Amino acid sequence: MTIGEECVSCIINQSAKVADAINANSDLKEKLISHVELLSKQFSYDKTPPEIASYVYEDMAKIANKVDLYDKIKIASTKKALSFVPLLKDKLFTSSDKLLTATKIAVAGNVIDLAAAIEFDLQEELEKIFDTDFAYNNFDVLRERLESSKTVLLIGDNVGEHIFDYMFINTLKELYPNINYSYMVRGNPIINDVTMKEAREVGFDKICELVDSGVNTPGFTYNRANDYSKKLFDEVDLVISKGMGNYECLSSSHRKNICFLLKVKCDVVAASLNKQVGDIVCKMA
Repeated sequence: MTIGEECVSCIINQSAKVADAINANSDLKEKLISHVELLSKQFSYDKTPPEIASYVYEDMAKIANKVDLYDKIKIASTKKALSFVPLLKDKLFTSSDKLLTATKIAVAGNVIDLAAAIEFDLQEELEKIFDTDFAYNNFDVLRERLESSKTVLLIGDNVGEHIFDYMFINTLKELYPNINYSYMVRGNPIINDVTMKEAREVGFDKICELVDSGVNTPGFTYNRANDYSKKLFDEVDLVISKGMGNYECLSSSHRKNICFLLKVKCDVVAASLNKQVGDIVCKMA
């Protein structure tokens, strides 16, 4: 899906979020915001929001003289997510449908999104997620696809959320031990998206194949991916795509058997799915 007018204003607003995140002084904050406002006049409406975000955030990182704009916040997000693991493990242990519970946990983690127009509270989401139905509900199709798959690729989204992805993959391995699993991350720091650094720190490389996509966008942009990632994406039996950025990049993908798991956090994605902001989605394409 390509950008609309609402996406432009959202991206401009993100420059203020960045300034606050790095404790920028008033001069730097003004410089960041004015630069993004200037860039916005040249945005291509043929591009996806993640493609536009890639060069906006790269410019902001240069202006702020920081490689990873959200480095400290990503550490805090991981710590907060880890604090819920004992509770969620207990939920899984007592669940009568572990796949559904693990999938809900994975979706709940998707609220950790610093680029979203609307932000949700993680604790509140975890408290209600197990009693919330998927507004777009292809969960039974996901279950069927998993039962017939030999290879599964999970494309990660945000840091903090990756803790719940880790639990999701571990549960999938328990339920479907004959599947080969891969977890794909961004090629470099972009917003608060998960990279090899954060994935290795929690041990993804110990439980599945860990893949650097090579992309510099907050979503899997196929034409920017390295050759191995393209091949893997094309050839696995099932792709599980986490979050709005990946949905924005892959909603018109050339391949089939993609399961989109996400929390709807903006009007543009809500309109694309014909759902409401706040809905949770398990959509099979």
